[in-house]
Amino acid sequence: MAESWDRRPAYLAALIGSDIGASLTPAMHEREGAEQGLRAIYRRLDFTALGLGPEALDELLVATQRLGFAGVNVTHPCKQAVIPLLDELSDEARALGAVNTVVFHDGQRVGHNTDWSGFAEGFRRGLPDAAWRQVVQLGAGGAGAAVAHALLVLGVERLVVFDTDAGRAGTLAEALAARFGAARAVAATKLAGAMAAADGLVNCTPVGMATYPGLPLPPELLRPALWVAEIIYFPLETALLRTARALGCQTLDGGGMAVFQAVGAFRLFTGIEPDAGRMQRHFAALVAAR
Repeated sequence: MAESWDRRPAYLAALIGSDIGASLTPAMHEREGAEQGLRAIYRRLDFTALGLGPEALDELLVATQRLGFAGVNVTHPCKQAVIPLLDELSDEARALGAVNTVVFHDGQRVGHNTDWSGFAEGFRRGLPDAAWRQVVQLGAGGAGAAVAHALLVLGVERLVVFDTDAGRAGTLAEALAARFGAARAVAATKLAGAMAAADGLVNCTPVGMATYPGLPLPPELLRPALWVAEIIYFPLETALLRTARALGCQTLDGGGMAVFQAVGAFRLFTGIEPDAGRMQRHFAALVAAR
């Protein structure tokens, strides 16, 4: 039995970021690896737990690359900071200016973004009949850039971006308009008017997380005809989703994005097609066990 196990292909991967102890990504990768006949080890490299700052990112990349890791996922505060440390970027990562997956290949560091594709696939499955005429997005940070890209790829006709930093919202809208067309994305400051004309709402702010409780907008701006989506998965049911569901809105939690970004990263690390349905079931079991 031991000999048979030792002959299985092995791969190492890691998640680099701050305060990542609650991440379910390691468990998803290790379980799917085992199901695929791999000896998968996925480690957390938490700046906070290690007593390091983000300036140690290059050192961790060097270490994992030299130790034979297949690659690493990176999260806050590394998604933009990692780019100058890479040799190559995928088209999507270059367009978004953000990387969440780094693959080590032939001595090169190649950056990818599976956040956008993860959100897109979760949305296709979770809200397949959603109306697209106008969508309001709250938040224009790194995750917001990925989600906005996904929404426009999916076919949203007009995306209205809001952020507490109006300049950041404007920068994101300009970048999106340059890629998708001037009429497709705008930044705005009058949330009530945009919500009144919207078919859907996506929250890409941290408001609603366990550490940032509350609603990201006044509840009176919600109405039953809206669909409402989150990217937060801890907790899976945020105050926004609970409020929207009580009004009769269609809702989508952040679990789909969490699973499908991991699906994409697993594929990149191993070259093996993961079983997305199995990973979804495992994710649901992990969440239920918390």
